[in-house]
Amino acid sequence: MYQSPTGIHDILPEEWPYWRHVLATAERLAGLYGFERIDTPILEHTEVFERGVGEGAAVALDKEMYTFVDKGGDSLTLRPEFTAGLMRAYLQHGMRVRPQPVKLYTIGPIFRQERPQAGRYRQHTQWNVEVVGEIDPAVDFEVMSIAWSLFSELGFRGLAFQVNSIGCSNPACRPRHLAALVDYFSAHREQLNAVDRRRLEVNPLRLLDSKEATSQPLLNAAPASIDYLCDECRDHFATLRRYLDQAGMAYTVNTRLVRGFDYYTKTVFEVWAEGIGAQAAVCGGGRYDGLIELLGGPPTPGIGFGSGVERLIATLREQGVQPPALPKPTVQVVLVGKDELRQQLKEAGLALVRELRQAGVGALFSFGEGSLKSQLRAANKAGVIHAVIVGEGELTSGQWTLRSMADSSQQTIPRADLVAWLAAGNGDR
Repeated sequence: MYQSPTGIHDILPEEWPYWRHVLATAERLAGLYGFERIDTPILEHTEVFERGVGEGAAVALDKEMYTFVDKGGDSLTLRPEFTAGLMRAYLQHGMRVRPQPVKLYTIGPIFRQERPQAGRYRQHTQWNVEVVGEIDPAVDFEVMSIAWSLFSELGFRGLAFQVNSIGCSNPACRPRHLAALVDYFSAHREQLNAVDRRRLEVNPLRLLDSKEATSQPLLNAAPASIDYLCDECRDHFATLRRYLDQAGMAYTVNTRLVRGFDYYTKTVFEVWAEGIGAQAAVCGGGRYDGLIELLGGPPTPGIGFGSGVERLIATLREQGVQPPALPKPTVQVVLVGKDELRQQLKEAGLALVRELRQAGVGALFSFGEGSLKSQLRAANKAGVIHAVIVGEGELTSGQWTLRSMADSSQQTIPRADLVAWLAAGNGDR
């Protein structure tokens, strides 16, 4: 029997209440915050990601990307993240002429051939938020606020930001920190494994994100970026922290936080919540003021975050949060009669179902040739309030039978009045 590919899963009907809850909440909040939806192709030219994420991240990402050469000889990649493609769209469609900042969001699948983890898969769905064209730290706060609002409204417990500033390209800022990291880790090179030695050569900042257990004491004592910030980055970070304090949003300055891609500058952050063991992050992002330049555009600041929907749902389940249930159909039409009348009964029942739905009343129809008992059993499992029983007597008299599924009591109502009676809400009781 065929199985779905490793790390790629089906979303079953019983899971969709969570999905509807998360996606509807995200869409509503995006509107309240003034974000506009954009959807980009799942496929992009591979160079968009190779140039966008930077050399240090590309070394790791190349091993995870689903890339192929098409019949035209172009190298295409299933998007492994949203931001680079969104900035490509920003440039391609001249969005810099719009009132700035441009506030965008999108929801869709991303693809990485990585080891599947709890709440994360090789294909997973991400809610992505971006603000492009403004350097004001109030924009950082705005982006972090919509993330906080989403997780708060979904009912997550134990929310707190992890936040850091990794500085900018000013020679008096991040380059000084990188030099200090190289000096520090070079002096402890023998304590690093092969992967971390490679990081030291390609991107020393990524060493701080190493998960190697034996390296943790060494990493905890490494030079911190906030001690090397230029005046502009220091003021930017202090202002953001003041906004967070004023809003009462809990946060911890985490000097080990650097995020996964090289395009990040200044603010980087994650939202942590209780659940899924040590994998506490439900959202991550930051500022990327140099990304559009890497893609061939003019200097343009930006900030954004991504949050995996599967991970959010796993955390909701871990915390015991139940999504709101959708309204169930009110009525099931049940047929009972002789075989020679079955077609006539079906036509009458289908006409009633059609009229009920047109009137806004949820209705189910009993398909097949089941007995009255089996049809009522199915209606009970479906959770409907009433069964409308259609038989020869109902067709002849015009008085149709309603059976209460709660107490099995029955009443008759003229067929001509039945739809209006149920649409008035009588069938909800």
